[in-house]
Amino acid sequence: FYLTPPQVNSILKANEYSFKVPEFDGKNVSSVLGFDSNQLPANAPIEDRRSAATCLQTRGMLLGVFDGHAGCACAQAVSERLFYYIAVSLLPHETLLEIENAVESGRALLPILQWHKHPNDYFSKEASKLYFNSLRTYWQELIDLNSGETTDVREALINAFKRLDNDISLEAQVGDPNSFLNYLVLRVAFSGATACVAHVDGIDLHIANTGDSRAMLGVQEEDGSWSAVNLSYDHNAQNEHEVERVKMEHPKSEEKSLVKQDRLLGLLMPFRAFGDVKFKWSIELQKRVIESGPDQLNDNEYTKFIPPNYYTPPYLTAEPEVIHHKLRPQDKFLVLATDGLWETMHRQDVARIVGEYLTGVHHQQPIAVGGYKVTLGQMHGLLTERRARISSVFEDQNAATHLIRHAVGNNEFGTVDHERLSKMLSLPEELARMYRDDITIIVVQFNSHVI
Repeated sequence: FYLTPPQVNSILKANEYSFKVPEFDGKNVSSVLGFDSNQLPANAPIEDRRSAATCLQTRGMLLGVFDGHAGCACAQAVSERLFYYIAVSLLPHETLLEIENAVESGRALLPILQWHKHPNDYFSKEASKLYFNSLRTYWQELIDLNSGETTDVREALINAFKRLDNDISLEAQVGDPNSFLNYLVLRVAFSGATACVAHVDGIDLHIANTGDSRAMLGVQEEDGSWSAVNLSYDHNAQNEHEVERVKMEHPKSEEKSLVKQDRLLGLLMPFRAFGDVKFKWSIELQKRVIESGPDQLNDNEYTKFIPPNYYTPPYLTAEPEVIHHKLRPQDKFLVLATDGLWETMHRQDVARIVGEYLTGVHHQQPIAVGGYKVTLGQMHGLLTERRARISSVFEDQNAATHLIRHAVGNNEFGTVDHERLSKMLSLPEELARMYRDDITIIVVQFNSHVI
């Protein structure tokens, strides 16, 4: 198909969302000005999810991207639940007691989070009671464990990730008398999801990452140019420390079978993830749950097989790696994105494209045509396109959309080629996945004045 520019725009803008932090007395006192987010599906339905919320009982803002595999069930559950676990982990003891007393006596609860959601970001109403009960058990334990110390953000993030993963596993083992919910908790546990979450509070930025989505800081240098700072490491076969970690956790006899063809046990790309109980439970437990589970589960090929060379589970953890960064005036924005973006773009290009978009200032780098034989006609075309690009940068009102346009439509000269964009966006569902992955992006803009 050939899509017209308005058709391309309507596809690109379908899931875009923007949030501006409200000002008080004409001043913005937050270190975050706001954020733009967007998603472009390749899978049908999309397996990526995103979340953003302001913590109401503590300070700070939470933002995250979640990349699902073997279906979207786990990514969906994590996108709904993880921020509550983090918020509860950060609450002081008195607030936890107030919340528990309110539940006990049937009073209205203090709201913990203010969500910033796109209409397409859905919440599963059927599971909300089950999810709430698991969360309540968690805060009751936190009340009992009270040591009187204030919780460190790093600890809170790690505890929240691990506890939610544990609850996903437990809910699937216990099952539910309601057959719909029973199938839901099993689908969540048997599918998987990576997570990359930012907590911003004043100048303190924490990134908690599990899997291969990424966080990257956009920094403006003194000469006005842009550079990228990595704030997360991919947990996959390309990360030597991660391969070492996995090997350390299992007997030497398994060294050869742990990582095959760059995958965990030859099957899984990310080395850390939520759910994926196929890589966590003992074989006996897997068989017991599948046999007692609903028929749909038995018919699912994914749940039936046991990974090869499966001797000493668990092989997979949801524990995040947490990186803390103190924001500086030159730190202008943060990009959180699933691997669909990083497979197509280098972080330096991401930093430049977003930086130039946010400032509207384009550094006219000399056109590089590395190694290509370029005719005068082509050169003329490139220069004309460059001029058009400067005027068209404002056609996107959303930085994440602008980035997706480049990720999908860039040609070998680093400029958006409308014809390529049109072809990539008109691929039928069954083909799209062969050319690109789901892409989910959140661009957070920092407030340099406050910082």
